[in-house]
Amino acid sequence: MKFIIGIGGVTNGGKTTLTNRLLKTLPNSCVVHQDDFFKKPDQIEVGEDGFRQWDVISALDMEAMVNTVKGWQENPVKFARSHGVSLSPEAEESNSDENGIHILIVEGFLIYNYKPLIDIYDKCFYISIPYEECKRRRSTRTYTVPDPPDLFDGHVWPMYLKHRKEMENNCDRIEYLDGMTSKGDIYSRVYESVQNSLLNNL
Repeated sequence: MKFIIGIGGVTNGGKTTLTNRLLKTLPNSCVVHQDDFFKKPDQIEVGEDGFRQWDVISALDMEAMVNTVKGWQENPVKFARSHGVSLSPEAEESNSDENGIHILIVEGFLIYNYKPLIDIYDKCFYISIPYEECKRRRSTRTYTVPDPPDLFDGHVWPMYLKHRKEMENNCDRIEYLDGMTSKGDIYSRVYESVQNSLLNNL
């Protein structure tokens, strides 16, 4: 059985922390990070707001991302091996997908804003945190391309609000998570929700 979990959310909301924890506890699980599909800095346009448009879907090579997900769907065992993921003995022995459960986590800030991806998720989660907290966390992070002054208020947050509205119109199956609750609570809620779905699908 193949099962795909989407973990979306606002920048610095805790997506990666949650994803890493799930990868440790869910069997035969792999991940596709949306951040791995950013185009090169010189391909990122400067918008009317005067900032390079990192926080929009066109900054990402979404076709390549979809193809990566399709690669997993076609052969989760091969995908796991090529990404250095250790599989359970049952999954290792069979080259087919018949044995056991294979899980893919798709993690990123715009994973529910691209039509070809929306229908693939068996479970959709989204972490949000309030403006003040988001700004505080963002200011403590170091990025490969550092944030210019005013980027958060001038581009990051307005784009988040725009995309969130778009996402709510696109996808009505999202379970919203409060990023202000403890990491442990968020993880437990998601883990339990996933386990219930897996049992129902068996």
